Amino acid sequence: MKRVLNISCLRTSLCFLFCWAGISFVPALHAQIPDRVFKTDYRIDPGKKGELSVEIDNLSFFKDNEYTGSFTKGYTLPGLWLQAKAVYYPLEILKLEAGVHLQRFWGANRYPNMAYQDIARWKGAQHQKGFHALPWFRAHVALSDHVDIVLGDLYGAANHNLIEPLYSPELNLIADPEMGLQLLYNSRRFDLDAWVNWESFIFKNDVHQEAFTFGLSTRFKFNDPDSRFHFYAPLQALAQHRGGEIDTIRTNSVQTLMNGSVGVGGVWNTGHKIFKRVNVELDVAGYYQQAGTLWTFDNGSGVYARASADIYDFRVKTSYWKCHQFISMFGSPFYGAVSTFKEGLTFDNPSQLYLGLEYSRELAKGFSLGIDLDIYEHLPVVFRGTDQNGYKSFAQTSFSAGIYLRVNPSFLIKKF
Repeated sequence: MKRVLNISCLRTSLCFLFCWAGISFVPALHAQIPDRVFKTDYRIDPGKKGELSVEIDNLSFFKDNEYTGSFTKGYTLPGLWLQAKAVYYPLEILKLEAGVHLQRFWGANRYPNMAYQDIARWKGAQHQKGFHALPWFRAHVALSDHVDIVLGDLYGAANHNLIEPLYSPELNLIADPEMGLQLLYNSRRFDLDAWVNWESFIFKNDVHQEAFTFGLSTRFKFNDPDSRFHFYAPLQALAQHRGGEIDTIRTNSVQTLMNGSVGVGGVWNTGHKIFKRVNVELDVAGYYQQAGTLWTFDNGSGVYARASADIYDFRVKTSYWKCHQFISMFGSPFYGAVSTFKEGLTFDNPSQLYLGLEYSRELAKGFSLGIDLDIYEHLPVVFRGTDQNGYKSFAQTSFSAGIYLRVNPSFLIKKF
């Protein structure tokens, strides 16, 4: 989804309000918002065989983006998504879920009937009232202690562990659930997540395109993750295809876009009660437009260096990014060389520095709270492709802040 709302941004002081609110929780907090708030535990419990339950899964959020520069405009996201579903375990290794997924933004009552994640605009004129609503169904089978297969709604978003230049954390708030097929493998030395997200299905004589995304996220673990010094290598890839064999759009019909990254990282588990952990990672990212002319550049690359430290009960993060003609399908526009709100504007080798602070607190099983503050320093860059061609910008600072509440209770109805 390119932009959900064009709401006027709140005053800068709102971000600092979130920051101070987070500090007040420090004594009881644990770091890592993606793990505690955004991710979904996919493990099947064999002890639940025969159980039928009702589950509510909700993420409420308020995120304010105070953006400057020419990469993208600022906006605010006040709202929630809600899943209400029946969950049944017919077998020790099989879980079935059925229900509805609802998206709501405060102050809105009319929603485009489209996939909320970078999909063609052809359905933008069709609307839903009250909520953006989708059916929900998931069939999950655990073939072994290491292998899981998922059909229907996938364990997506933060569960894929993609780096930020490939996938914006904001999509945990606003993107539709991913739907299709997923293979999960987890072992002591290797993790794999492979999936197909089918975003647009077409029938014969439809006047829009089929669209789906294939994803791969792996991690090679060179030693035990709980070791004092742990080393690993991530490999990630995304490929989106738009077209279809029965596509009726003749001109420039097929587009295939690819993003990928490969890297190496290390974790220092200090064993100290206050200074707990340090994580450093270096990734090389790539972009390739294999077919079509949807985007300005046919290929590009970027370098992403990041580090984080868990100190007491919060996480401090920093990173450096520099790219050449790189475009990200699902990442923030800050990690690309193309402006998303000034048509035709591109950037010569853009780079940025990032500093972030985050908190997360598990209130109880199934209930968690997260608060974060992100600061982006856009380094000077040369503009291309518009009447400002050759202009070199000054360094500019953007920042955002958000608060997130995940509520995921389950109520047992009957055990057969």
